[in-house]
Amino acid sequence: MPKRPRPAQLVVMARWPAPGRCKGRLARGLGDGRAAQVQRALTAHTLATASSLAATNSLRNFEVVLAVSGLAARAAQRWSSALGADRMALQGSGSLGLRLQRQVHRGLREGAPQVVVIGSDLPGLEATDLEQAFAELGSAGAEGRSCLVLGPASDGGYWLVGLNRSWPRLFAGIPWGSERVLAATTEQASALGIKPHLLQERSDLDWPADLVPWR
Repeated sequence: MPKRPRPAQLVVMARWPAPGRCKGRLARGLGDGRAAQVQRALTAHTLATASSLAATNSLRNFEVVLAVSGLAARAAQRWSSALGADRMALQGSGSLGLRLQRQVHRGLREGAPQVVVIGSDLPGLEATDLEQAFAELGSAGAEGRSCLVLGPASDGGYWLVGLNRSWPRLFAGIPWGSERVLAATTEQASALGIKPHLLQERSDLDWPADLVPWR
């Protein structure tokens, strides 16, 4: 009997919303406690969006992995279960690039045909964003093509990265936290011979002023 194909993975990068340990830029204007509340709400929104895609998309074949920072494994597992994720993984240490590459490599090593990684600070995230990313990756995989999907952020970064094979160099030498993250990543992709597929631009919620549209 043939083995059932492994599902794709949607990895949500999330930090435990403890006061003083998350959303530092937001906390400067709102205070640590309020910033943590916003982070908690954003993470719940992200997981609810993923769940809504699972409920409405008959072609859905992915599992939601909560990649946790700021908690030990047992507590992270409890938080992941409470949010409705299928699985939990720890982000581990290192730069953002190293942690992203770690999650992509882990997912592909486990047999996932595609891995899509998103953050947990996107108030405008919609299920169709995720659906488009998986559709593009799935189409490329069916044709035997390598594929990179990026969701441009209004601050010059990106809010989503999706891959159907591991490219460690894609995350190396990127000026994380700057307005050149997306540009530097597309330059790296070009050097690797990959043409990225770009999704709709979205805005992260990092500063107090970013709350205005969400409210």
